[in-house]
Amino acid sequence: MVILLSLKNCFQLHYGLKIPAAGFRCSANTGLIIQSVSSDIYQNLAVEDWVHDNMTLEDRHVLFMWRNSPTVVIGRHQNPWQECNLKIMREKNIKLARRRSGGGTVYHDLGNINLTFFTSKKKYERMENLKLVVRALKALRPQFDVRATERYDLLLNGNFKISGTAAKLGRTVAYHHCTLLCNADRFLLSSVLKSPYKGIKSNATPSMPALVKNLFEEDPSLTCEIVMDAIAAEYARCHKIDHCITLINPGDETVFPGINMKTKELQTWDWIYGKTPKFSIRTCFNMVYKQSLLEVKVDIQVKHGRIEACNIDLPEQWLPPAMCSELEKNLTGSKLCPSETAALASTLLRVCPQNYELHSKWSLLCETVMTLM
Repeated sequence: MVILLSLKNCFQLHYGLKIPAAGFRCSANTGLIIQSVSSDIYQNLAVEDWVHDNMTLEDRHVLFMWRNSPTVVIGRHQNPWQECNLKIMREKNIKLARRRSGGGTVYHDLGNINLTFFTSKKKYERMENLKLVVRALKALRPQFDVRATERYDLLLNGNFKISGTAAKLGRTVAYHHCTLLCNADRFLLSSVLKSPYKGIKSNATPSMPALVKNLFEEDPSLTCEIVMDAIAAEYARCHKIDHCITLINPGDETVFPGINMKTKELQTWDWIYGKTPKFSIRTCFNMVYKQSLLEVKVDIQVKHGRIEACNIDLPEQWLPPAMCSELEKNLTGSKLCPSETAALASTLLRVCPQNYELHSKWSLLCETVMTLM
């Protein structure tokens, strides 16, 4: 049975730091299994940053297990507009996060387990970690056909992806993290991991679509808790340490000094959207106005998540050229963000001529442009 200990006491027993910090001591123990009590993606990603930046792992290793409330997590070099449906995410209050590792986009909820394997850089070995997970699953359910691939994914029954992988290699410390689909909402997963935005041209790292399946669908008796305990047991056996899971609170500054600053940084617009590699949107769409179909062409250049240049090509005389030019000028430099564009459109509307038809056309155009965001 897993024993849950107080986090500060366990850390005092197990680990030292590269830099001194309250609540930590060096010891001879070489392994630690921790589990977050938080379901907040930004706090849990901050734990990864904190361990990577502060812990000495030359002769030690850590397994971090964590789960999140509904969230889409993109890789460090990815484009959220290209990877997911931001509109649905806003409607359903699903968070967006950008991690510091590479790799593709994943959907998290409480039915998805996240595993982070921390080691020194020289002992980093993704395939061994995945084989450990496979052994744990086979120990639970010997009939499961689970295998690691050359792409460092885990496949169920040869076809269904149940785990994807990403990693960060620092100067001396490395971590490999992976997901494990236990009982996630697959309908929501497929809805949010499908971009509706057309005409995007980008050098950002693209995700590779795959068929997915939950372990629960193979065996409804499985729960995340059962699976995590099995993985912890196999990790403990493999590394010859006590099978003991330490619960941690990622917001506790007495144990993780400075972690809340890391959490806040991961929540900022400049990190989540502003780190997107430069891209362009070149598309055309139809607007219906008074039973007439109008073609509108839009060309937007985006850098650091902000509109660097904007050109809107409307049917001749549909809107006074000066109004369209004013919209292009004001969009330039603004965030590629519907709320900011809506506020901008509202401000410009107040200074345009008091004409009902012009106002109607202006509102329609702005609403249409916002569908690109």
